[in-house]
Parts: sequence; structure tokens; C-alpha cells
Amino acid sequence: MRPALTFALLTTLALPAAERKVPMSLHEITVNTLDGKPQSLATYKGKVVLAVNVASECGYTPQYAGLQKLYSEQKDRGLVVLGFPCNQFGGQEPGTAAQIETFCQKNYGVTFPLFEKLEVKGAGKAPLYQFLTAKHGEPAWNFHKYLVGKDGQVIQAFSSKVAPDGPELKAAIEAALK
Repeated sequence: MRPALTFALLTTLALPAAERKVPMSLHEITVNTLDGKPQSLATYKGKVVLAVNVASECGYTPQYAGLQKLYSEQKDRGLVVLGFPCNQFGGQEPGTAAQIETFCQKNYGVTFPLFEKLEVKGAGKAPLYQFLTAKHGEPAWNFHKYLVGKDGQVIQAFSSKVAPDGPELKAAIEAALK
């Protein structure tokens, strides 16, 4: 990461949430992978991104299987699923990074990128979710989905109730991939 970008990101994170500058594109954001390494989301320029706040002990946890299937079927066409563990809804993601990784691989064969736990709502909301929620609202629960276009802009949000193979999500992904 460039020193100026690192300084700007750290400076932004030190500010109270209300004073932080909301990123203008997904591609401006860096988050830590599940193994703690910084990952610029600019890596996904030109791809359609489905960003999902995930949890291991949620009624919607079986959606991991559908997300993996969607990723496997569409990754060669330019879709990437990004999982962002969150423990803000009923404490449903209490595990460590290693526990989350093991759970996801063992139970659902997850190969899509997973990132460190972060906050998706409230005063401590991560910069990623400041961006995702700016025009599309905060998640009401785990497995809320944000569809981001190739240009890094949010196209649409889908509630937890919308399954990864739901017709409205599949149609929106198909349109974004064209």
C-alpha cells in the first residue's frame, strides 16, 4: 500500500464515524483478509462484487452453500463474492479468524474471499459499510447482500431473506455482468 494511502486510511479510521469521509467507490477501500493482511478492493476493478455480511451461527448460515455455488458458477464471468464476518446481530459470529475459516471450508467448501470481522452498522461502522450503506441502508441482519458494479458503485441491496439463488438477485447479477 502506498504510504499516503496508508496515512489517509489510518487518519480516517481515527476519526469518529460521523466525521469520516465516506469513500466514493468500493475500489478506494482497503480491508484486512481473514488472515490479517491488508487487501485493496481495487483488486476487483472490472468485476461485479457481491458483498455479504456473514455469520457462522445464524439461521441464514446455510446461505454459505448458495453463495459458494454462485461464486463457482459465475467467477469466470467476472463475479466475486466477498464475505465479511460480523458479530453485531445476536452475537452470531463469535469465532476467531481461524475458527471462521475452518467452519466455512469444512461445512460449505467456501473458496470465495473472506475478510476480518467488522462492524456493519452503528457508530463503529467500518469504512466499507459506510460506503455500501450510504444510499442503500444498513443491514437488518446477517447475510444482507450488496451488489456492486464493475465501476465500484453499489447497484442494489438485498435483504437476508433473498437467497443466493433468488430470481431477483440472479437477474440483477446477470444484468451487472453484461
